[in-house]
This record gives sequence, structure tokens and C-alpha cells, in this order.
Amino acid sequence: MKKTPNSKIATLPRRSVLSNDACPNCGTVMVERRGRLRLPVNGESIIVPSAAHLRCPKCSEVVLRYIDSRQLSENAIAAYRKKHGLLSADEIRALRERLSMTQNELAKLLRLGSNTISRWESGRNVQTEAMDLLLRLVRDVPTSVKYLRRRAA
Repeated sequence: MKKTPNSKIATLPRRSVLSNDACPNCGTVMVERRGRLRLPVNGESIIVPSAAHLRCPKCSEVVLRYIDSRQLSENAIAAYRKKHGLLSADEIRALRERLSMTQNELAKLLRLGSNTISRWESGRNVQTEAMDLLLRLVRDVPTSVKYLRRRAA
């Protein structure tokens, strides 16, 4: 940057570096806690009763570490599935294995994206009620797989 006699050099204010356990809002050392947190799942606010998080004792700011955030999401999705009577991640995996299919093969059969089944089985995403009904149909009506295979071709 070229300096001219009339130009001013912008200086940034000095910021102190916060420690990893400091509140980003006030700088106070945060405390690890477990408690009720809410997370939206498919537009619905789901309460996770015992979610790990960091809370500032001074300003009550809540911070989630990456692992806590991921666990909160998985627990919220599991609670949503239970509340709405949807198949669990383990039930979807067991169904796929009973059919001797890979995740990709089941996704193709149901006309889904290639990573969708993986996300359902790992608890990162939740299936819609319509997809849950289709999964139950595949599980409970053996001839439905043959029909879907013909339609997927």
C-alpha cells in the first residue's frame, strides 16, 4: 500500500487472546455442565435433557465444544424419532443388512441421494414420515423390494 502525505494508516485495536475455556462474551472461565438444551429438528424444538456444554458463571453464555455439539444433534434426532414413532438408526441399519444391501444400493432402491442412508444410520439426519413408511413397507412386505427393484431399473 502506497502512503501519501494525507493518508491515515488504520490501526486495529489490540485484542487479548482468550484461553480455550474462557467465555467469548466476557472472558470469564467457563464451567462444564450438563443440562436441558433445545435444538430444532425438522422445524420442531426438541429438548435434550442432559446435554454436555460449557456455561459462563458470570453472564450465562453457553458454548458447545464440537464433540458436545455433535452429541446434542444425535440425541435430539433420536428423541425426535422416538416422539414421532420413526425407525431408529439401528433399526434402519438392521433392515438394510437383512436385505444384504449396501447403503448405496438401498439409497438407489428408494431413489435417494447416495449419502442419505449413511446419515440416517449414523444419527446425523432423520428420515421424513413418508420415508419411514416406505422403509416399514420394505421391512414388512417382502414383495415390495422386488417391486421397487423393477421400478428403480
